[in-house]
Amino acid sequence: MNKLIFVTIMWAFSFSLIGVCLKGVDSTFLALLRVSVALICFLPFMRFNNPKLAFTTAFIGSFQICVMYLFYYASFSYLSIVEVALFTIFTPFYVTIFYDLFSFKFRKLYLLSVGLAVFGAFIIKFGNINEGFLKGFLLIQGANICFGFGQSAYKFILEKKGLKDQMHNFGFFFLGAIIPCFVAFLIFGDSSKTTLNLTQILVILWLGVGASAVGYFLWNKGACEVDSGVLAIMNNALIPTAILVNLIFFGAKADILKLIIGGGIIYLSLLVHKKIMKYYGLKNS
Repeated sequence: MNKLIFVTIMWAFSFSLIGVCLKGVDSTFLALLRVSVALICFLPFMRFNNPKLAFTTAFIGSFQICVMYLFYYASFSYLSIVEVALFTIFTPFYVTIFYDLFSFKFRKLYLLSVGLAVFGAFIIKFGNINEGFLKGFLLIQGANICFGFGQSAYKFILEKKGLKDQMHNFGFFFLGAIIPCFVAFLIFGDSSKTTLNLTQILVILWLGVGASAVGYFLWNKGACEVDSGVLAIMNNALIPTAILVNLIFFGAKADILKLIIGGGIIYLSLLVHKKIMKYYGLKNS
């Protein structure tokens, strides 16, 4: 679980950096650059020892990375940073549902702990929404579905195949994402919004190397070490963390009382989930 906590902190900064520093840059261009930087990081480690696993990983990456990024970046045109963070509260439901579908089982009590985490995240930001709410909300749900599918599929496959050679295989995750990202940029990209200043270049490098290459590798590796319920709840722990970062480091305004109450409920959901795991006879990771 330590890997998931570490990545949560890393990704919390990404919300604000994207919303503050990259606003106005073409979303398909950003997705292509971020994926390209991440792929370069893994090129020295890639091995084509298991073609089937490589192609499967690439397919998962095309959804969890490429399609998710396209939805995710586009949502910042309609929603504030806090709203983008808030509307990811539905990701845990998708994680749990997809994993149970892949496993042909359904642990209904997981909905209790995951639902409690969603409720806590919802409390943190409940109020006025901007005019682009519906479009922004749908874009974020598209991103959530892709992210939930990718996490669950990767976890399920790696549990079946074993946890060896993740470093050698993970580059295909980004290789699978870069091709549709390039196609999306050619079709939907706006070349007039591709000029970058030094700050934006540095932010993209951070997002590619830190948040994507290191972040996704540790997150998906950590996802294979916990059960789907913990994974779902850790997705929601990102919300108060991202809002806190936006509040402390970027001067955003937030309701502190709601943040404390919501964060406390999310923590409570983890405690409840441990009890549920004992009920199902599962070992806590």
